[in-house]
Amino acid sequence: MVRTESTMLPLGTSAPAFTLKDVVSGDVLSLSNFADKKGLLVMFICQHCPFVLHVEAELSRLGQDYVPQGLGILAISANSIETHPQDSPDKLREQVNRASFNFPYAHDETQEVAKSYTAACTPDFFLFDQDHKLAYRGQLDDSRPGNDRPVTGKDLRAAIDQVIANKTVPEDQNPSIGCNIKWAPGKEPTYFGV
Repeated sequence: MVRTESTMLPLGTSAPAFTLKDVVSGDVLSLSNFADKKGLLVMFICQHCPFVLHVEAELSRLGQDYVPQGLGILAISANSIETHPQDSPDKLREQVNRASFNFPYAHDETQEVAKSYTAACTPDFFLFDQDHKLAYRGQLDDSRPGNDRPVTGKDLRAAIDQVIANKTVPEDQNPSIGCNIKWAPGKEPTYFGV
């Protein structure tokens, strides 16, 4: 496990396009699936990372609280299943059932979507407004495994509330911290200077 911070993609960046399959339904997903939403939250997560497991129940609550309010949510696992078979689509389906996720979950097999978002860690959050411009990127809250702070989702929830209200999210944002995305050998992105 390599403790890694978000790259903090510039605010205002347009949501990169993607075409991915939901691991549960098999439906093909793209930005157009979320065109009528008040915003779009893209979460890079996986099913085995201790940082994700620490906040998994809160991720489920985010879906329960905000999908009915018109927020689009998409979870993506970009970990290489060559090196981390525990993040295969079958295991992701198990996570959906375990955590009662009510939003689509896709596996980014080529890792190209993760690269286009400059995703670095699990969890890594990208919140876009209704025009699909980046309004927030950073931490869920300041809880981490072992630091005894409660998981509240306060940072991300505050940003979502602003986006749903069509208001500007404050630019003072703290990076997410988690396990590094498990890149396939030789596929590490250049934004890490590798």
